Amino acid sequence: MASSRTLLLSIISAIVALFFLFDLHQQLSLEALKAQQVDIESYRAAHPFLAVFFYAAIYIIVTALSLPGAAILTLAGGAIFGLLWGTFIISFASTIGATLAFLAARFLFRDAVNSRFASRLQTINEGIERDGAFYLFTLRLVPLFPFFIINLVMGITTIKTRTFYWVSQIGMLSGTIIYVNAGTQLARIESLSGILSPALIASFVLLGFFPLLAKKAVEQVQKEKVYSAWQKPKRFDNNLIVIGGGSGGLVTAYIAAAVKAKVTLIEKDKMGGDCLNRGCVPSKALIRSAKWLSQLKRSKEFGFKEAQVDFDFSEIMKRIQTIIKTIEPHDSVERYNELGVDVVTGEARIISPWVVQVREGGRVRVLTTRSIVIATGARPFLPPIPGLDKVEPLTSDTVWNLSELPKRLLILGGGPIGCELAQSFARLGSLVTQVVRGSRIMAKEDPDVSELVTARFKQEGINLKLEHSVKEFLIDSGEKIMVAEHHGETIKIPFDQVLVAVGREANVKGFGVEELEITLSDRKTIATNPFQETNYPNIYACGDVVGPYQFTHTAAHQAWYAAVNALFGQFKRFRTDYSVIPWSTFTDPEVARVGLNEQEAKAQKIPYEVTTYGIDDLDRAITDSEAHGFVKVLTQPKKDKILGATIVGEHSGDLIAEFVLAMKHNLGLNKILGTIHIYPTMAEANKYVAGNWKRAHAPQGLLKWVARYHSWRRS
Repeated sequence: MASSRTLLLSIISAIVALFFLFDLHQQLSLEALKAQQVDIESYRAAHPFLAVFFYAAIYIIVTALSLPGAAILTLAGGAIFGLLWGTFIISFASTIGATLAFLAARFLFRDAVNSRFASRLQTINEGIERDGAFYLFTLRLVPLFPFFIINLVMGITTIKTRTFYWVSQIGMLSGTIIYVNAGTQLARIESLSGILSPALIASFVLLGFFPLLAKKAVEQVQKEKVYSAWQKPKRFDNNLIVIGGGSGGLVTAYIAAAVKAKVTLIEKDKMGGDCLNRGCVPSKALIRSAKWLSQLKRSKEFGFKEAQVDFDFSEIMKRIQTIIKTIEPHDSVERYNELGVDVVTGEARIISPWVVQVREGGRVRVLTTRSIVIATGARPFLPPIPGLDKVEPLTSDTVWNLSELPKRLLILGGGPIGCELAQSFARLGSLVTQVVRGSRIMAKEDPDVSELVTARFKQEGINLKLEHSVKEFLIDSGEKIMVAEHHGETIKIPFDQVLVAVGREANVKGFGVEELEITLSDRKTIATNPFQETNYPNIYACGDVVGPYQFTHTAAHQAWYAAVNALFGQFKRFRTDYSVIPWSTFTDPEVARVGLNEQEAKAQKIPYEVTTYGIDDLDRAITDSEAHGFVKVLTQPKKDKILGATIVGEHSGDLIAEFVLAMKHNLGLNKILGTIHIYPTMAEANKYVAGNWKRAHAPQGLLKWVARYHSWRRS
């Protein structure tokens, strides 16, 4: 591929050089055309078909190679073939030539530009996918923009070739007609500037705005249409109503109150949502207790002959509830009331784009609002497996109700939730069997990451059942049994309790989404545009009910955009920025990542280099008896720009923050290497991986000369 690019670039460069070397551009001047007009017209009269062929071929070549002279050739077309045939021939020749230039730019430059500016181009390409035809059409209508630049720039984007062709064909037609018509009066033209008067240029500029204005008009009609069935209130009780008191809803309400908007937050269950009550907080509390117990079992590694502990599982579960109670005030009704949020405990139902009904016990209230933000979260998904309901499955929501440790715990799912809970319960003493449909756990991470976690799981006694497809659940003589298929063989696994952790589904039912026909995505989440806006322009959504990332921190991130756009979108709207999203799986070893990993880079065909550092060599990891794991960084080839980072090891979720900051503010590995890190800390691993990159990219040729210089100095 590289050799083909080099060959094509060499051929194009040679042709362009010859074009100027032999002064061929002088033949494509107004004076030369007028001087040869009689001879050209005579040839056309004697050989009409050949004249069309040669003329079109020359036009295509000039346009494809971005050579000067297209305007003169267009005039010539009018002079030789007349308005009708000249327009017809030039319309196709110019579009074919432009498309060839577009394809050449795509073949020669797109990969290189994408590898260097991938993050910046992502937003541009998303816009091109959405509105590329409109923007191209606008540019084609205005002759002020050099068409050869448009051809080359568009080639770097993701716009489809057929879209580029037909939009160019139509968009350039008006300008082509103007020039061809001028060419029919060639004898009267003294200069190219005389063709386009200021008034005509102004007309082109106004014409260029037409598709954008038309698009805005269509959008406005669509907005009015979606509201046509509803009666808009004359006055509003609120600027904003937020449905859901989880991370997304709390941040939305907080921002609205901070900018002095009248905001009502409606939560039907507990403030804090899943994260506080059923997710992040209780799971991390359980993980901490389980980790302490696992470290106690390693007492000899830390210099203790023997260490024992007696514990009651119910006390661990009480500790978890105590921790939830301790954090609760941060998300409480009282705190948000003090912040200026009107918090209502009840069930919300959207009954129109501006009206929300709230049921508080036996009382029903109706509230009006200019905008609504839906932040109803998600819940564990229970797959339709025969017999599952009979064995009373646990989920990440209900597992916290346990008071006794399950002796034989079956866990379905190899994602973050399944893995975190599998290891925790195994460390507390359950016989854990983890069943995964795929070939490895943590399938979104690179294979080397999965291998490290898998090795630890097996070491700690977790019975991993990979490539097992669950068929049904049975109760035989009072014993619960899972029936699965593994490589064509039927497998039966007895268990006491089963925990299902195979994903989560958005909460989109029961509060008016169906009645208002709010659009859902293919993933059955609420569909939003880049501004967190639903198909109703005043109804927004954020958090797990939207996705694509079901993390507490991304819910809060989306909430900022939802709140600001809902309150101030009439002045300025902000697109949600997903360019740098970190996450962590709190297994042991911990896994944290930001940006691309290797399997994603390969899937997206993004060139990259890999630099790693083994944490087993880190002084602090050795002193803590946690010498395992690695830091892996993906960078652009031969550059220190970070495309992504993965850390496996102790406190990875904390260590990844340095790479998140670096990627957000476009800092490379050289900057990390030049930053002082405290010794001895785990954070030094980030500096050492940067040092490994630096050594791999040391200028060997220069170092040889430096070695000679030092040798000379010694002599």
